[in-house]
Amino acid sequence: MRELQEILAGCDIRILGLADIGCNEEIEENATTIEGNAMVKARYVKLHYGYDCFADDTGLMIDALDGAPGVYSARFAGDDCNSERNIDKVLQLMEGAKDRKARFVTVIALCKGEVETTFEGEVQGEILTCRRGAGGFGYDSIFEPEQCGLTFAEMSPEQKNGISHRGRAVKKLVAYLSGELAM
Repeated sequence: MRELQEILAGCDIRILGLADIGCNEEIEENATTIEGNAMVKARYVKLHYGYDCFADDTGLMIDALDGAPGVYSARFAGDDCNSERNIDKVLQLMEGAKDRKARFVTVIALCKGEVETTFEGEVQGEILTCRRGAGGFGYDSIFEPEQCGLTFAEMSPEQKNGISHRGRAVKKLVAYLSGELAM
């Protein structure tokens, strides 16, 4: 929510989080794709709470790991993992790898009225050999976007949101909601 609110600062869009609408249950992400998980969450809120809704899902795809962790990025090190364990697993699997190319992908699913649509944002980069930076979350401390020289964890929120996968997807969503993007 914080990241979305930062990206949407200055837009005339009000975002309600799950807690704001009384949704306290865990929405199971059981799809096999990032797009599928985003749509599962958006449809759940629309069906059970009646709100038009957008939801996102994000994955880190690493070439040397055949696209892993991908759709399993949040739980790559197991069901009870956290970001640190996920990063540890990636670094261990990538030890000695020469090809460190990776990309972050975010898909936002929107259920608005009877219409369902998706918006994708992507950023290319590489996986570092060790953590750098104290900001961000998830894999931000080991992902350096192309031609930046900084990891997402080393960037200010404004810098990150200006180039990030989520920032790009949100811009497409905002343009669509503003009637500027023909679908």
